[in-house]
Amino acid sequence: MSDRVKLDISIADYPHTRKLISGEIPIKGVEANFIEVKPQIGAFRRMVRDVEFDVCELAPTTYIIARAFGSPFKALPVFVMRTFHHGTIVKLPNAGIETPKDLEGKKVGIRAYSVTTCVWNRQILEEEYGVDNSKITWVVDDEEHVQALMLPPNVIRAPEGRSLFEMMLDGEIVAGSSGNSGVGRIGSPTGGWKTVKTDWPKLIPDAAARDKAAYDATGVYPMHGTIVVKDEVLARHPWVARSLCDAFQKAKDDWMADWQKGIGDSNEDETYRKLAQIVGDPLPYGLEANMATIDALRIAAFKQGLTPRLMTVGEIFVDPTKL
Repeated sequence: MSDRVKLDISIADYPHTRKLISGEIPIKGVEANFIEVKPQIGAFRRMVRDVEFDVCELAPTTYIIARAFGSPFKALPVFVMRTFHHGTIVKLPNAGIETPKDLEGKKVGIRAYSVTTCVWNRQILEEEYGVDNSKITWVVDDEEHVQALMLPPNVIRAPEGRSLFEMMLDGEIVAGSSGNSGVGRIGSPTGGWKTVKTDWPKLIPDAAARDKAAYDATGVYPMHGTIVVKDEVLARHPWVARSLCDAFQKAKDDWMADWQKGIGDSNEDETYRKLAQIVGDPLPYGLEANMATIDALRIAAFKQGLTPRLMTVGEIFVDPTKL
C-alpha cells in the first residue's frame, strides 16, 4: 500500500459522512475523488447502468436487484440512512380507505416499483395487515433503475406529464408513498424535482407506536443507503473494503460524539435522535448488528418478484471482519 489507490466515490452529504467527504477523515491507502450528485438517486442510475463510480451509495433494494442480475459491484455492511415506514404511506381523505386492506382494488402511487421505501411498505402491508399486494394497482412515474427487471401486471405508468402529487389531488389515486418516493414531489424523479408540502393523513395513524412494536418484535430497522464497491477494485485491492468501513465508522463516531452532547440541529440530527429512542444506535454498521434487517429485505425482494431467486447474504455483502 505504498501508493494510494485512486477511487471515484459518490455518496450523499450527511452529518455522519461530512468529515469523510471533506477529507478531514482519510481513507487509509485511498486517494478519494468525491463526486457530488444531487439528488443521490441520480448516482444510483449511473452506477447501476454504467458502473460509473468505484464506490457509490445505492438504495439497498436497487443494489440487491442489480447484484442478482449480475452487476459487478458488491456491498459493504455500511448503511448511511435509516428510517421506519409505518408512517410513510398517506391516503386521500373521504376515499373509503379506513384500513390498509381497503387498498385492495385501488390505485396507489409510488415513484417506481423497486424503490426501497415501497418495498418496506409492501412488506408491512402484507405481513402485518394481511394485504394482498397483487390486488393493488401500483402507479409509477419513473423507470426502474435496473432495466432487466420485469414488473408484475399490476404496475402501470402514470400518464405522461402527470405527477403522482397531481393525481392524488384529483383523486386518480387514493394513496401513495409520502415524500420524494411518491406523492410528495413534482418534477423529474431523478433530478430537478420540487418537494411539495402535503397534509394527507397517514394510512396507519398510530405509526410511531407500530414502528416501535415492530422493531421490538423483530429487530428489523429498515436501511436505505448502502455502500457498494466495484468487484475489480475488491479483487485488486481487497484491503480497500476494510479501509472504507473503518473510515465510515470513524466519521460516524465523530458525529455521534457531538450528537450525543446535543450538538447538531439538522433535520438528520433530529430524526436520528428520535430513532435512537427506539433502536439505541441510530446507524448500526456491520453484518452482525444488521442481520435481521438484511434478511428481511432480501426475502422481501424475492417474495415481491424483484429478484429471480433468493440472494444469500454472502452473495450480497463483503464481510470486512474476514479481510
